[in-house]
Amino acid sequence: MTRPSLGALARQHPQLTAGLVVVFLVVAFGPVGSVFVDTDLSRVGSAAANTSPSAEHPLGTDAAGRDLLAVMVAGTPLTLRIGFIAGAVGLGIGTLLGFIAGFFGGWIDTLIRGAADVLMTIPGLLFLVVLATSLQATVTVNMMALVVASLAWMIPTRTIRSQVLSMREAGYVQVARLSGLGDLEIIARELLPNLLPYLAASFVSAVGAAVLASIGLEALGLGPQNEPTLGMTIYWALYYTSLLRGVWWWWAPPIIMIVLIFVGLFLVSMGLDRIANPRMWKTP
Repeated sequence: MTRPSLGALARQHPQLTAGLVVVFLVVAFGPVGSVFVDTDLSRVGSAAANTSPSAEHPLGTDAAGRDLLAVMVAGTPLTLRIGFIAGAVGLGIGTLLGFIAGFFGGWIDTLIRGAADVLMTIPGLLFLVVLATSLQATVTVNMMALVVASLAWMIPTRTIRSQVLSMREAGYVQVARLSGLGDLEIIARELLPNLLPYLAASFVSAVGAAVLASIGLEALGLGPQNEPTLGMTIYWALYYTSLLRGVWWWWAPPIIMIVLIFVGLFLVSMGLDRIANPRMWKTP
């Protein structure tokens, strides 16, 4: 059997291809941009304050004397790092708990499901604000990711549990039991491979939710104060009333980058969902 070419795969999954291209460009923006832009200019007082876009500073500078192009180059990878760490930690914990609850059932299922249900009743934003406020003096990018991840495991736990519940009674699982495979072997060989497309789509969604949550907290001033993340850039733009002053080059670039991140993640998630649930996308 011949494998389909990359062109055939791209035509078969255009949303996934377009999303991967956008995400790749956003991810590459930081490393490639740092080759041409001095990221040290993203520090406070590294340039003249409140200058308009020019040849020396293509996106101008802010009130703290930071070159905004350097801020974008340095801050985009930091925002993506928060999203990827929080998404990986949240989905990892949710996957582990979901498999345990759905496959083994009994009292452990009741305990895990009950904990997830109870915690989901707590207003997520309020919890994150309180947690971020208590850590504000020492918050870093990685700590910010863990703060966001603290509430990122509950929805994956519920959804993966429901998937495992429906799969554990499937015929191929019963055949595996009769073949003498243990519980962990069945999970690793039979259930997990079948859920990989779904887990990939869930990871992309988790990254997007984590980025959104982190930007929301940072826009309130609860992020890493000394790091030029996209959310903190928006916070400082609001703090110095750049919108009212018509200083568009301060707030427009981070918003455009955020839009690109979410468009790319949305397209990737849609493409992966088409692979994981092909019947839902078939035209009648």
